[in-house]
Amino acid sequence: MKEKVVFSMLKPLSVLALSIGLTACGDSSWWSSDEPTLKQEQVKRLLPNRVSDRDSWSKDIYDIAEQFGIPQTKENMCTIIAVVDQESNFHADPQVYGLGEKAVKEVQERLEEKFTDKLGDTIGAPIAGYFQDVLKNQPSPEDNYLSQMRRVKTERQLDELYREIFDYMSKHYHVSALTGAAKLVGQDIGEKMNPITTLGSMQVHISYAKEHKRKSGSIADLRTDLYSQYGGLYYGIHRLMMYSADYDKPLYRFADYNSGMYSSRNAAFQSMLNDLTTAELDLDGDLLLYDKNGSPKSAKSQSERELINVFTQHNILVTPRQIRSDLKKEKEKKFEDTATYRAVAKLYKEATNKEPIYAIMPEVVITGPKLSRDYNTNWFATRVNGRFETCMRKAKSIKI
Repeated sequence: MKEKVVFSMLKPLSVLALSIGLTACGDSSWWSSDEPTLKQEQVKRLLPNRVSDRDSWSKDIYDIAEQFGIPQTKENMCTIIAVVDQESNFHADPQVYGLGEKAVKEVQERLEEKFTDKLGDTIGAPIAGYFQDVLKNQPSPEDNYLSQMRRVKTERQLDELYREIFDYMSKHYHVSALTGAAKLVGQDIGEKMNPITTLGSMQVHISYAKEHKRKSGSIADLRTDLYSQYGGLYYGIHRLMMYSADYDKPLYRFADYNSGMYSSRNAAFQSMLNDLTTAELDLDGDLLLYDKNGSPKSAKSQSERELINVFTQHNILVTPRQIRSDLKKEKEKKFEDTATYRAVAKLYKEATNKEPIYAIMPEVVITGPKLSRDYNTNWFATRVNGRFETCMRKAKSIKI
């Protein structure tokens, strides 16, 4: 089982398979539905009873769905509501229990490791030392940044504190004498080293929000937007809903939200490949190896190596170069149209006399300083699904 480390919430132990056909939906029609849509007042009735300012939350959810062209059906609205409730209990800037102490512990135990990992030994080590000194002595020894860090209760408070610290460093610290580099650029290095990478009521990764910015502005402006009620919902709903997948139940979309887009489909692909080889593949939904910036590595993953072996053994005329090209589409719907995907589905059906598996629960464990213990995608998706089912039971009483 693969382990992913994040400064975030949450990640499958059991493998739940879903056998369905492989006909792809067209992107232009995948939201089309014969189900009637709800009015905003009806969406409000679907929110958990404990939610404060229900008018505001329901209006934002309704309006954002309208903007994205997502039909406000019972299932779509309950899918969104379930994830918001799981991630933040409908708080735009949710408190995280023990966040301050966890942040201090992370700084004390892994500071130099994180700086050298991000910046290299030459720059990372001396900057880490200076960062530690700033934490202990600035803005004053009596109320230093380390003490302030212990008092934070929300991600936004911790995020803003980190930005203040790096802003201080950018104004007072030069690395040119050590590295021949120019003055330390506060915003760039601050963003690079800021451990708060998932933000807001739906815990959206900052890199995803950068790719789908709804308005111009700096990275600080984007972070502020994510902590707002509307901004957190905007990016979260986009991340959750704005891609087509032939899942027959929201459970797998919930799993994808936690472990990566199309990870449920890709884990099923790995499971089919497992049945064609003697190797035991990790069913983690990652078909390639990725670096810390999310770019594919040149080294072959276990899945890629086994694909080459299986295709060679079965005289499948798909070259290693084509396999690599196809696997680069693993985070897109069109991966299902590649020669690699179709060949594995065909071989699986011939070998097992079963219909190809479209989605299973990806096996990913998540760790991080915001967590009280390790979690897995199955835990997360199951919890969200429970909230979804509660919402759908409410929806039954709504007459449209």
